[in-house]
Amino acid sequence: MEPIKETMRALLQEMILPELKDIKDTLIRHEERLNSMDKRIGDINTHLIDQSRRIDEVREELSRRIDEVREELSRRIDETNKSLNARIDRLYDVIVRRDEHTKLDERVTRLERDVQELKAKIAA
Repeated sequence: MEPIKETMRALLQEMILPELKDIKDTLIRHEERLNSMDKRIGDINTHLIDQSRRIDEVREELSRRIDEVREELSRRIDETNKSLNARIDRLYDVIVRRDEHTKLDERVTRLERDVQELKAKIAA
């Protein structure tokens, strides 16, 4: 019985051990690939963190520049409004003076006509 047992063991070892070695080799290759992919994912994660930091810096810079432009535009708009208001005020003064001049001109014309009529009545 012992030789049969030894023969069976030898046969099983011949059949199973090479298969186990193949499985072990495959497992080692998969572990190496997994470690390689883990390293690549770590590198990508580090790169993404760096990109995120750079994006934050650019966002802050853009916000600062936008605020500066907004302040400059507000200042320019205020200056333009002051200039336009001054011009409108001068134009209003000119229009009022013209209107007053026209009224005075009409009044003088009317008074001259009245004086002519009075002179005509006196002369008659």
